[in-house]
Amino acid sequence: QYAHDGLTVVLESTTYPGTTEEILKPLLEETGRKVGKNIYLAFSPERIDPGNPTYGIKNTPKIVGGVTEVCGDKAVAFYEQFIETVVRAKGTREAETAKLLENTYRHINIALVNEMAQFAHAMDIDIWNVVELAKTKPFGFQSFSPSAGVGGHCIPIDPNYLAYKVRAELERPFRFVELAEEINHSMPPYVARRVQDLLNSQSKAVKGSKVLLLGVTYKANISDKRESPAVPLGQRLLDMGAELSYFDPHVPAWGVNGVDVPRSASISGALQDSDVIILVQPHREFIEAASEISSSSTVVLDTTGKFAGANIERL
Repeated sequence: QYAHDGLTVVLESTTYPGTTEEILKPLLEETGRKVGKNIYLAFSPERIDPGNPTYGIKNTPKIVGGVTEVCGDKAVAFYEQFIETVVRAKGTREAETAKLLENTYRHINIALVNEMAQFAHAMDIDIWNVVELAKTKPFGFQSFSPSAGVGGHCIPIDPNYLAYKVRAELERPFRFVELAEEINHSMPPYVARRVQDLLNSQSKAVKGSKVLLLGVTYKANISDKRESPAVPLGQRLLDMGAELSYFDPHVPAWGVNGVDVPRSASISGALQDSDVIILVQPHREFIEAASEISSSSTVVLDTTGKFAGANIERL
């Protein structure tokens, strides 16, 4: 209802290839206007990395693909007003697919290192040392770290848009994406099993034990909880009978699938009142309290690779 002559419309939400021209273009032309003539349409994927202190909107290159050449010109002219580098795509489908490639690349490589973490532990290999060693190669390698699972509004979701489109148009699976999804979804249950092993070593059962999660957001130093692996991890622990609690300085209240989870008052309180603690996200507040965490008598399962101590077991 806001359409008017001369308007430039840009879709930024990540979606499957073809959305801009198959969905938005017909809707805009229902207003009696012609895209590329008196109303202009483009796709430009958002590339925001919440909490990133180095790259923001201004200095992150912006991809722009127009439905027509003039549509692309209009969108480029808009973004060049406040973004340092604007990169022109061949069209909207290429721009849409570029964002999916970026996130699928991360999704698959996270799954790779997550699966390696599982068998490395079983073979008594320190996966964190392995990653640090591989990082010394100055070419041909980009580092990814294991974790309790993937979260956020991009990595767990966006690759499935591409998998959907491949199945819908080509009637074939996108096997890399589906396998990565399977592996990354396996991490919260795997972490829960590691907690069970730690409690067994103390002659304790999961049922009735006090288990606390440190950090329930989907990444460090933010308050965003979307698709956080803490939720399926918390659910698995509750199903196993654990007395679950959490502490996160960025999250005043939190729950698992409609069940409120008690919040510890502080890191010190969490350490004193728990049988085992799971470090899910390495918030800076936890890094600053590293000595207190690592000198505690409470067993800590560190899924972040950021902590060391006699009481620390890393993923």
